[in-house]
Amino acid sequence: MSADATIYIVDDDIAMRDSLALLLGLKGFRTQIFASAENLLAAYSPNWFGCMLVDLRMLGMDGLQLQAELCRRECRVPVVIMTAYGDVATARAALKAGAEDFLEKPFDDSVLIDVLQSALGAQAPLRQSAPRAKEVPQLTTREQQVADMARAGLQVKQIAAKLNISPRTVEVYKSRMSQKLRGLEDDPASSSDA
Repeated sequence: MSADATIYIVDDDIAMRDSLALLLGLKGFRTQIFASAENLLAAYSPNWFGCMLVDLRMLGMDGLQLQAELCRRECRVPVVIMTAYGDVATARAALKAGAEDFLEKPFDDSVLIDVLQSALGAQAPLRQSAPRAKEVPQLTTREQQVADMARAGLQVKQIAAKLNISPRTVEVYKSRMSQKLRGLEDDPASSSDA
């Protein structure tokens, strides 16, 4: 974890905001909390570094609308969407729009920490000033877990039970992995005639 990374928590539920800030603070993360998407946008700076942990359902602008606005502003801070009301279509929309991950509430502390560390790792190369060649897409920690279990022959329901997530979330991870790998196959720069 980079010392200058901040986790920007956006949730209109004060109890959730405070508990996340406390938990992450105890785990060594620096946090900044916002009661709404609008508050975050008012404070947003293009030189932010870290990860945004954004609730899906909020009064006013929701998490997907915030994510879309951040994309319009060419924000490079990874966004992790969290919700207690997840469904496959919403998770797919968030991931397709560029969310780093999608967490269903309630989530295990260890899962949250893994997701945030993965998101911070994904942003680290963007801080380097030299332009980089297109890299092979990296799987998040959770995507790698799903891939390993699927490779071992486990079915969606078995994977969901082992990871303490819903089967629909497993399907979303599998779909996202497929999109990443398909993008690699479609990229002519990724193939070599050597």
